[in-house]
Amino acid sequence: MPHTHTHNSLQHYSSQLLLVSIYLINMVKMCSFNKLMAILVVAMLVSFEGSRAFTFCNMSEDGLTACKPSVMKPNPSDPTAECCKDLSAADLDCLCGYKTSPVLPGFGIDPTLAMGLPAKCGLTPPANC
Repeated sequence: MPHTHTHNSLQHYSSQLLLVSIYLINMVKMCSFNKLMAILVVAMLVSFEGSRAFTFCNMSEDGLTACKPSVMKPNPSDPTAECCKDLSAADLDCLCGYKTSPVLPGFGIDPTLAMGLPAKCGLTPPANC
């Protein structure tokens, strides 16, 4: 059984890496070098995770997925209980570090909405954010 789980996990991350690679190829045509490099760094992080679960600033992949509708324009939704639960365990200082980074917009996330998400979940955002 463990072999099957590892194989399925590797297959899952290989699929993700393929999707990110396709996305990067399309981005070459329409974005700056700095934005492309930031997205490439994220893609590398995903590929190095191997069979381990992907996390970003202590947020799980499921948590990021749950929060994404709340940080996308034009009609962001209110954060779900799952989003807020995962966000409460996240490293908010780490997340705040991405407020001016091209990484978030590269994935369709509005940085202003993302920085306002902790308050919508009843969390206190970092003072410098």
